[in-house]
Amino acid sequence: MWTCPPPLASLSSLVAPPTLLDRHLVFVTGKGGAGKSTVTAALALLASRAGKRVLACEVNAPQERLAPLLRAPAGEGLREARPGLHVLDVRPRAAMREYGLKVLRFQAVYHAVFENRLMQYFLRAIPSLSELVVLGKILHEARSLEPGGRPRWDLVLVDAPATGHALQLLRVPSALLDTLPGGPVRRDAEWMARMLVDPVRTAVAIVTLPEELPVNEAIELDAEVGGVLGMARAALFVNAVPTSRSSPEEARALSALAAAPPPLGPAARAAALAATRAERAGRQLARACDAIDAPATVLPLLPTAGWGPPEIEALAGAIAEGWARGEGG
Repeated sequence: MWTCPPPLASLSSLVAPPTLLDRHLVFVTGKGGAGKSTVTAALALLASRAGKRVLACEVNAPQERLAPLLRAPAGEGLREARPGLHVLDVRPRAAMREYGLKVLRFQAVYHAVFENRLMQYFLRAIPSLSELVVLGKILHEARSLEPGGRPRWDLVLVDAPATGHALQLLRVPSALLDTLPGGPVRRDAEWMARMLVDPVRTAVAIVTLPEELPVNEAIELDAEVGGVLGMARAALFVNAVPTSRSSPEEARALSALAAAPPPLGPAARAAALAATRAERAGRQLARACDAIDAPATVLPLLPTAGWGPPEIEALAGAIAEGWARGEGG
């Protein structure tokens, strides 16, 4: 199996490496199709099994992903997937309503202002307001307390949008601070900006595939998150890495058999193609590990035609095994 160079200190347990799941707020992002949702679900499963109270959020998803992957009921609002693990789909309209009620205090005033057609026109014209309230909802959950003063959640995991939209979402508070005068919106942007750049509480996990374009995007994302946004990067997950099943000598022998009649020839060509794909994936894996300033965990290509709770169980097991070997964290 392909691996990245291990960190200096190896892990003694299967779950909760201190630099990832011991954070309080983790955004999981990367190129679309790289496996953000499945990695988020697997991390949520691992954290809940470690005894943490976990909230797994997705942002305005056109179709729910986390709820079915974690066996949570379909629908809106907060839903329990298992004891200690809840899911939430954060949608702009619902977040706007909650924010408006918080600012205006009274429901009648909210309806008079936010449900007014003319006011809705002006609200849509305010740059990044919908992103601000969506991010604000997530960060509010991350800092919410129970009546006794205990944090409501030990970990908030966010299945963030793909790279470009995720960067747009995460840069909203600092961008608004450059343009807004004093007032409640600016005060909210201030505490949100502070929370995002707090390396003890908040971090980003990057998910990529062992292919040239996804790795290129992951490298650019790493530079933007660390250099422009000033946020900590806690993990790199290289997903769907094929396993090399033949040595270089065996690969050469397979190539020599490729012209043989069936069934030997087609089988040899298929095996040679698998070996070539694994070798290319290994090169991209090494490039990602060298360029991205985050501990890397290598996830295998799982033989599955679809994704559901059993596949999330398998992926969580692969992450735990990688951490036990000293990868990631």
